[in-house]
Formats: sequence, C-alpha cells, structure tokens
Amino acid sequence: MFKKALISLLLFIPSVALAYSDYIYVGGENIGIELKADGVMVVGFYKVNDTYIASEAGLQIGDRITSINNEKVSSIYDLTNKIKASNGNINITYVRDNQIKTTTLTLPKENDTYKTGIYVKDSITGIGTLTYIDPNTKLFGALGHEIIDSRTGQILDISGGSIYESTVTDIEPSSNGTPGEKNAQINTEKINGTIFENTIKGIFGNYTDEFDDSKLYKVAKPDEVKKGKATILTVLEDDVVKEYEIEITKISKNQDTKNISFKITDPELLEKTNGIVQGMSGSPIIQDDYIIGAVTHVVVDNPHKGYGIFITTMLEEGEN
Repeated sequence: MFKKALISLLLFIPSVALAYSDYIYVGGENIGIELKADGVMVVGFYKVNDTYIASEAGLQIGDRITSINNEKVSSIYDLTNKIKASNGNINITYVRDNQIKTTTLTLPKENDTYKTGIYVKDSITGIGTLTYIDPNTKLFGALGHEIIDSRTGQILDISGGSIYESTVTDIEPSSNGTPGEKNAQINTEKINGTIFENTIKGIFGNYTDEFDDSKLYKVAKPDEVKKGKATILTVLEDDVVKEYEIEITKISKNQDTKNISFKITDPELLEKTNGIVQGMSGSPIIQDDYIIGAVTHVVVDNPHKGYGIFITTMLEEGEN
C-alpha cells in the first residue's frame, strides 16, 4: 500500500523545462562591451606622506568598496562626493572573497582635496563577439567566458552593463606564445543591449536593438556534436560577418566550458590572424546548419588551435 502511494506521488513531480528556443539567431558581430562594477574596485595604492595608508588599513587590490560612512557607493563619482562631504574620517565597507569587511581611514588634506592613497575603477570596457539572440525572449549571450579585471586578475562582480555597435579597424596576428587581437572602434551612442550577468560561461543580457530573425539555426545538443568539419562566424574587417572553416578534433562532455577542441583550417583566416586572436571569443561554431557552440580560448603555444563551449551550456546559463 505504501509503495503504491509513493509511486503515484512521484508521477506528479514536474520535470524541469528549459525555456530557451530550439532555433536561435546566430551572431558573429563584433560588439563593444562595458561592465559596471558592483561597487568601486581597488586596483592599486599610492603613498600619502610616505605611507601607504590604505593598505596599512587592511585594504587589498581587488577589494570592492560598497559604502562610505554607511552610505552606498556605486561609482567613483559617489565615492568622491562622499569623501568630500566627510570630515576626513571615513568608515569603509568593502567586499573580499564574498565576505563583507570594514575599516577606517583618516585622510590628510592637500590643496583642499582629501588623499585616500587608493587607485580605483568602477567599470571595464573591451570588445568581443556576439554569440546568439533568443528570438522569443530577446536574451543574448556573448564571449563564452567571464570578463576578468586585468589589474586584479579577478572576475568582475557587476551591477549591470551594455553592449554597443562596434567595427573592427585592424588585426594584430597571433604568434606562438602571444595571442593577437582585434582592434576596434566602439560606438557608445549605439547601445544594442543591456548586460545583467558576467559568468565563466559568458556575458548575458537583454538585446534591445533590431535583428534579422529570417535565418535561424537549430540548437545542437552535446550528443549531436561530432568531430570533423565545422565553421565559425566572426568579423575581421569593419562590421562584415564571414564564415571560416575549422576542424573539430575532440569533444569533452565532462568539462564546464572547454567542451570543443578545434583547429583552424581556413587559409584566409590563417593568413589574416595566424589563428585565434583576442576579440574572437564568442564567435559561433556551426556544424551541418546547427549552432553547436562558441569560441572561448586559444591554445597560447599554438594559436591555430582553440577551445569552444557547448551552445546549450551558454543557453542554460543565460536562462538562470
């Protein structure tokens, strides 16, 4: 009797349904990216009266200042104004390793300006490649990996951000041991979307501009990805998305992000870039008219080779 009741109960447990679409818009466009830090990030120190007053107070590079004298700080502008309004004695609340900490500073004044001894930043800008837009939800994904602050080496905790129209101006080719990069102009007057998440699986947000949804690609499940020929979509000049040949050499289903190993075989791409370059992250990977993933990393010692993430991994992350 008990077993019967238990079985009946289990039959009514709902299954988890993913909301992303089976067919999605595939990108390849170059995008400008701006991320707003959640708070103000400490990126360095300078001496005040021959003393590193901020580091002696316990602050470290990578700390995020979230309030001054119990008033929230969300930008350098906020930070500056709250320090100006103080009497030079400030209580700092900051976050380190997801733990909230506090410290106090007594700031000396020079030429009517309080000196903190701290270099800070409140945003990061760069470029990358748009991977997809879900035509039903207008959610987008790009990069296929996280954005890290170069001075602290830490993933940036964000309060928001934007993606912009961008055009590639020139390419610095890769060489063994040194990844090249795309150089691009960012049109900050043309916002294409808002960012709400920066994760190890990409940046995600709401696409706010128009896009052509007349050609959609079916989403491939990991079991449908196979070794052999495929292509990537990316921009090498101006804003023109082109398709380039690659060969998938290995598939790893037990990895979080480096699911697809590949090598570039396209002569034109190799001639222009000598492999994968920075700014190519997020370039969609297409196989048999399916979107299967996105470019994420270069093999530094051999830039003809790289890694990609499964598209389903990005889609699932974007839905969370």
